[in-house]
Order: sequence, then C-alpha cells, then structure tokens
Amino acid sequence: MPTEHVARRGRLAAILRERGLAAAVVTDLVNVRYLTGFTGSNGAVRVSEDGSAVLATDGRYRDQAAEEAPDVEVVVDRDLLGALSKETGGAQRVGVETHALTVDDYDEARERFGEVELVSLGRAVEQLRVVKDEEELDALRRACDISVQALDEVLAGPLLGRTEREIARDLEWTMYAKGAEAIGFETIVASGPNTAIPHHDPTNRPVGRDELLKIDFGARVDGYHADCTRTVVVGRADAWQREIYEAVRVAQQAGVDACREGAPVADVDALVRQVLADAGWLEAFTTGLGHGVGLRIHEDPFLSAKAPARLERRTALTMEPGIYVAGRGGVRIEDTLVVTDGAPELLTVATKDLLELA
Repeated sequence: MPTEHVARRGRLAAILRERGLAAAVVTDLVNVRYLTGFTGSNGAVRVSEDGSAVLATDGRYRDQAAEEAPDVEVVVDRDLLGALSKETGGAQRVGVETHALTVDDYDEARERFGEVELVSLGRAVEQLRVVKDEEELDALRRACDISVQALDEVLAGPLLGRTEREIARDLEWTMYAKGAEAIGFETIVASGPNTAIPHHDPTNRPVGRDELLKIDFGARVDGYHADCTRTVVVGRADAWQREIYEAVRVAQQAGVDACREGAPVADVDALVRQVLADAGWLEAFTTGLGHGVGLRIHEDPFLSAKAPARLERRTALTMEPGIYVAGRGGVRIEDTLVVTDGAPELLTVATKDLLELA
C-alpha cells in the first residue's frame, strides 16, 4: 500500500510543520507499520517535515523491509536510534513518542541525538489512525466477515456438554480455515455463571442445559482486528435470561444508532447508560462501552463519559454494553462498526435475536 503510506506520512508531516518540528522519530511498532508497512519486530522510522522517511531495522529484516516498505530509505543498523540520529541533519527540534519509550530509552535517545531538542510527539500517530482509509476499512470488513462466518458454523454444531475450551479452539481454527492470519485476541468463551465474568478465560467447564453461553472473539486480517460478542442460550431461556438479554439488546442498538459523525462521545456513552438505567440494570454494567479498533484491538477513541471528542467519519469502533450478575450469568452484545455521516456501517452482521440452541 505505498500510496496509502505516503498519504499517512504526509498527514504526519503536516502536524510536524504546525508544531515547528523538523522530524519525528516513531518507535512504536504499530505506528511504524501504519506509516511504512513494515511488520518486523525491530524497527523505527524517521519522518521529516516534507514527508520523506527513513526506516531503520537490523540485519534480520533487510529483505523484508525492502519488500514491505519499498518507498522509503532503509538503513540496516541494530542501533536504531543511533542510525536515525545521523539522518536529522541540522534539525533543531525532533518529536519522539515519549509514551512508547521507557525512561532508559528516552535517556538513550537524548544521548544519541546530542544537541537536538527532543519534544514529545504525544499520540499524534494514534490520532491519525482514528480515521481509517479505504485499505484499512477493507481489511476490517474481511476480518469481520471471516469472524461472523466462523461463529455461524460453530453455533450450528453441538454445544451442550462441550467445554468452553473446546468451543474456543473450534472457533479459532474455523477462523483460520476461512482466511484469518491470526486470532485478533484471546477468545472468550464463558458458560453458565462464568458469563457474569466480563473477560473470562475459557476452562474445561462443560456447557450445561438452559445456560447462557457468551462468546467474544475476532479474526485478524492484514494486521486489522475484528471484535464481536454474541450471547446465546443452550436450551430454553428462563425469564431472567430473557430480561437481561432484552435490556442489553435495546441498549446496544441505541448505542449503534447514535454512532454518527459529529456525535459527542460522552453523549453516546450517556445515552446507552440511560437506557440500561431505565431498565433497572445500570449497576450491573461494569465495563467500558466500547473502543476504537484497527491495528490494535483496543485503540482510540475509547467511549466514556469523560471522552472530550466527537465521532469522526470513517472511525471504526465497537459498541458492547453488557449486564453481569455475579453467580448467575451475564449478557454482552458487541459489534464492530464504522461511523458515517448517516447510519453507521455494521461490520459484524450476525443476528442479535436471542438464540436458543441445542
């Protein structure tokens, strides 16, 4: 995607010019990938105010860097900061990702760059990543499509008596078989009272009859993550299960509908919480409402009452309210969606009706 990477570096260069910085040295590997396409485990990139770039990596990745980042100069040197410091020329002020550096890393950078003033770049690249370009959205769509297809296959098979771990591994291998390069994160499969634990690690507990079964999962494609949660009943649903499911379903749909360009993030959070409060279940909602998703499974923006931002078009995020009743069970419904100037584009297209499965 050389064209997209050039455009991304161009947007970063504009920020540098606004801040009076001659260059930025980007060391967070996810941000390095975003700006160059390089996926190795050791690398850093220097982006100049004119948009030109130098990628530093070590000898293991010489050929990989040349293939993945053909439009940037590649310097092979295990001393990444030392190599990039030589590329600063007469620069007086250079931005660095202080949030991604340890204290020792920052001290090393100051030593390598000598008289150059190092300035915090903040989360400038992360903020650029909030608004997705078409290549990113295409990868997200494919990851979500693979995920939903895999879930449909697993839910169509036997569930009663199978362990949480068995279901999780079955779902993961199905995603691989359908084209995922990896799972997006550790799959959550919870049954019975375990569904009340928001981030439950699958165990050897077998799924019992008339129990809730919660599955939180996602595939990764070209580095981009899908994130989806569905909760079903294995057997027949009891009244209390139907009550909390319906409360979550209505709240989740209200949140999805509210995710439009220009909507204040705090207002979206408040709306969903009010729906749960009206249903009498707000105190049982103990997790965050949602988050951005892309090259990381959790990235900006994070949906909360304190978020100062407004939603931007082409932002990919999750909407995932839940109700968790300790000792009994819980329900979460989660979708990945893309903000538009109208109704959001839903990427995880799977039924949200309460399924009662054998």
